[in-house]
Amino acid sequence: MEHVFTAVAVGLEAAGAIAMIVGFLIALVLGLRALGRRKGAHDAYQVLRTTLGAAILLGLEILVAADLIRTITSKPSMEDALILGLIVLIRTVLSMSIQIEIEGVLPWRRALLRSGGQVLAEQVRRDRDEGREQGDRQL
Repeated sequence: MEHVFTAVAVGLEAAGAIAMIVGFLIALVLGLRALGRRKGAHDAYQVLRTTLGAAILLGLEILVAADLIRTITSKPSMEDALILGLIVLIRTVLSMSIQIEIEGVLPWRRALLRSGGQVLAEQVRRDRDEGREQGDRQL
């Protein structure tokens, strides 16, 4: 049974890395599209920064889940527990600092809780809506 959970953990680690890579590509495309719409370099940078931060957040959340599964299903030891605690602490601090950077507010002070995936989806939706508006103006 341990082999199954190890495979699941490895799969989640791959999914976390893929989420960050795909998120980077989406951020790059959205940033270039914002620049192409003549929104200005600052707006394009904000789109790129927000979307990339959201992708990193999503990837970190998946990687923390993989670490938890790997540690819980392995032979328990104090060293493994300490390593997991340190990894989760580092990733949590990274996640919080990225989230503060993206939203400009402390996580416990914002009214609506949003995950990295929700921020990423919102950015893609905003880009799609702007593309429609630009298409309507061309007609």
